[in-house]
Amino acid sequence: MKCIIAVLFSFLMFTGGSVAAQQIENTEKWWKESVFYQIYMPSYVDSNEDGYGDFKGMTNKLDYLKGLGVKGIWLTPFLTSPKVDNGYDIANYYEVDPTYGSKADFDTFLNEAHKRGIKVIMDMVLNHTSTECKWFQESQKSIDNPYRDYYIWKDKPNNWESFFGGTAWEKDTLTNQYYYHKFDKKMADLNWSSPKVVAEVQKVLRFWLDSGVDGFRLDVINFLTTDGITADNPVKDGQQEHINDIDQEGVKNTMRMIKSTVSEYDNRFIVGEIGSDKIEVLKQYQSQDLLDVVFNFNFGSIKTFSSQRIFEELQSMEKNMSNYPTLFFGSHDMPRMVDRLADGNPDKALALAALMLTAKGVPFVYYGEEIGMHNIIAKNLEEMVDIQGKTHYQLALAKGKSPDEALLEGNEHNRDKSRSPMQWNGNAFAGFSTEKTWIKTNSDYKKVNVQDLANKENSILNHYEKLIAIRNNEKVLQYGKYDRLEHQDNQILFTRSFEGHKITVMINFGSVKKISLPKGAKILIGKAKLKSNDFIIYSH
Repeated sequence: MKCIIAVLFSFLMFTGGSVAAQQIENTEKWWKESVFYQIYMPSYVDSNEDGYGDFKGMTNKLDYLKGLGVKGIWLTPFLTSPKVDNGYDIANYYEVDPTYGSKADFDTFLNEAHKRGIKVIMDMVLNHTSTECKWFQESQKSIDNPYRDYYIWKDKPNNWESFFGGTAWEKDTLTNQYYYHKFDKKMADLNWSSPKVVAEVQKVLRFWLDSGVDGFRLDVINFLTTDGITADNPVKDGQQEHINDIDQEGVKNTMRMIKSTVSEYDNRFIVGEIGSDKIEVLKQYQSQDLLDVVFNFNFGSIKTFSSQRIFEELQSMEKNMSNYPTLFFGSHDMPRMVDRLADGNPDKALALAALMLTAKGVPFVYYGEEIGMHNIIAKNLEEMVDIQGKTHYQLALAKGKSPDEALLEGNEHNRDKSRSPMQWNGNAFAGFSTEKTWIKTNSDYKKVNVQDLANKENSILNHYEKLIAIRNNEKVLQYGKYDRLEHQDNQILFTRSFEGHKITVMINFGSVKKISLPKGAKILIGKAKLKSNDFIIYSH
């Protein structure tokens, strides 16, 4: 009998790849049923009038999120940090940064979210630490310090560049060696070939899982330096190609370790940020033993609107991604969706939201998208907060460009655009705070805010709520496969089915169209006459 079972198992393993993939796809998971909402921690709501968002303020807004229909929250980093990169430079992995409150404030927020049926995942930065981290402070002291190999030290640097611009190496005068930093010089890369680093990270993950978090968003997780410093990167047309400093061979084994550690706890979720917009790179990191899902930048980071391009990426994700893709059009690292893809048009932004919330995948709404928040633009260097924007401004000056030209270049790379305070009402500072905010508030807050839009029946906010309610109520939109996925005349159309039920979604980015509905169809939202930037969803 054991022999027969073994043979059958081998047969399934080696001949049933598509069957296995189908089983994985149909497995019920809470995160497949959830609309996630990304909260950029400094910018959501301030309860203590210091100009920064905090946990007490967010706890007060949980009823708003429940009313919106959100079932999952992604929190950007809230651990102790000097905030060179707004929290993505962690100094202590076990402490809540005082800016956001205390560990008790976090625990209260988490418990209150759970009471409302909302799961919470936290951003975890494992590629680098702040140079103010105790590990780095010790590592700096001498070449034989026990913490020395937590980081990457070399007598002579290679040609690798920082992703913020300039060299990725900084000389430390105390030991006369260089340390490696893929981002800012105050963010030193961890040495993932050290067993001590692996053990430390496992300890950190278990601490927060024991605290009750429902999973992690792993920052730039394919950037981990697992195989040490290898050959120089090639340079093509004056631009360095990042071949050897990302996607190192050992990255997948490290991901397996992380997944195994998280899987010691039930019903947890891992989403990885993979630094690529190429589906061929993204798909290799998503599997049962690696990441549950990855952020599909091939879809989410499209720079300019094209219904054909969006459709092609939906097709590509359906063809290439095991399990589920992710669906998003905004994040803290890219310009606001309404400006980048919708030409400032809230109707077009809503049509894109309808696509994101009904297509096959796990949707992530970036805070403020539900009210159509717009970009902010720095008018001078003093208004620029983002380290990436500032670095490119200084590099432009160093190349001999004028301050005005440098400001243009800085703004091109400036991630502040989508990080302005959440606009709650028309009061001073948009109801985010009663004091000057850490970053400037968008000047349109008197007309673009939650309070005013909630009172307008056909507002983008109320339509978001209706769309999310439809997704929450319809298993077809959580688990359904595509029966049909088409693009014609600037219209994206798909039908999804699950357990005998079907839902069709038509999103029209072209001219006016009259739709013939099948007999017995029930309209869930929309009308049979589709205007430009309009949509209809119906069951049948």
